Amino acid sequence: MLDKIGIAKRIAQEVQDGYYVNLGIGIPTLVANYVRDDIEVEFQSENGVLGMGPFPLEGEEDADLINAGKQTITTLPGASFFDSSLSFSMIRGQHVDLTILGAMEVSEEGDIANWKIPGKMVKGMGGAMDLVASAQNIIVAMMHTNKAGESKLLRKCSLPLTGVACVKKIVTNLAVLEVTEDGFKLLERAPGISVEDIKKATEGKLIIEGDIPEMVL
Repeated sequence: MLDKIGIAKRIAQEVQDGYYVNLGIGIPTLVANYVRDDIEVEFQSENGVLGMGPFPLEGEEDADLINAGKQTITTLPGASFFDSSLSFSMIRGQHVDLTILGAMEVSEEGDIANWKIPGKMVKGMGGAMDLVASAQNIIVAMMHTNKAGESKLLRKCSLPLTGVACVKKIVTNLAVLEVTEDGFKLLERAPGISVEDIKKATEGKLIIEGDIPEMVL
């Protein structure tokens, strides 16, 4: 089973040379720490940064440099800063190659719910709805089940939707899954996790074809 860092490491393998990537808050922000050194990637944050680097070392934080989740960041040579209008022009204009988001629920049709739990106070949906409406490639980073042990990969989302039929791939603490027209296709399983474990933890339709390899991190 993976922890949050393990999920981020696995998703980092999906990042390709030359990509422009937007990282959502939570687990996705960790991905920048684990991208291969031999490729060039531009990380974009919707609060107006292009060229984010890994998190700063302790004692080297700059309070003026933050991501959309208000975490301190570093910037790489050539990084630029701009207002949110230009930032969302990049997003809505489909200039971001990959968007990595957290989620509370994902349906077998690729719907995502990640901004509101009814009855709980929220500041707003942030940039999530723009990102899922515009992105060509969305990977979700999430735990496979909630704290009660209930599946977060569902037939239908029960929470208010952020986007419809937009998620392409999901990396959880148990598995890597692709969203297809027929449901969640199991691609890889986490170290120490069996296919049966994943079946029990997945409410939505799970497609299993052949032997499922264990993730290599």
